[in-house]
Parts: sequence; structure tokens; C-alpha cells
Amino acid sequence: MKRSVNSPQKLDTNRTDFERAAGGRKLKFTFSTVTLTRGRVQAHTPPPPVARDLVLVLQQDAITRELIRNQEFEFNMDSLFQLSIRNITPPVETSVAGEEEQEEA
Repeated sequence: MKRSVNSPQKLDTNRTDFERAAGGRKLKFTFSTVTLTRGRVQAHTPPPPVARDLVLVLQQDAITRELIRNQEFEFNMDSLFQLSIRNITPPVETSVAGEEEQEEA
């Protein structure tokens, strides 16, 4: 997640791990964009179970909890079991008035 500041990240996951965890049940493991803003899911519809579980794990870890609390991220899982992570935190805007004051000094 730290590297996603510079560019989107892709993490290959293991399909068989997901299938074993499902215990033979037919579940959908893919999900389209899930956005986390200040550590909370931003969605009009509830995310699928695999996305909810991802968010719970991120919220439970102290380091990732700090990252998601202060930034905005988009996550998605495709049919090839690749987790994409994109940091969408808006850039910090500098004050135009503050720049003018510095130029005058």
C-alpha cells in the first residue's frame, strides 16, 4: 500500500487458497472498485464478502489502519485473482496567498 503513492500496485494471490477457505462453496471472489476514505468503505451498495473481509483485515492491523485512516485507496480483485491497489488521495493544495506573501518578502 505504501508503494501505491507512486503508481497503482498489483498483488497476485493464490486461487487455491481462496477456494480452500470457501470450503467447497461456490463464492464470487472478484469485486470491482471498493473505495476506502479515512478507513471507511464508500459505496452505494454493500461490498461482496471477500471485499468486506479485506477491509476488516486492513482495519485490524495497526500499520495499515494508520495508512487507510489518513489516505484514500481503491481496491479491486479481478478474475485472475490479482488485487489492485490504487492510492487516490488528492494532492495537498498549497495556498496561493501564502506563496504571494513569500514572494513579496
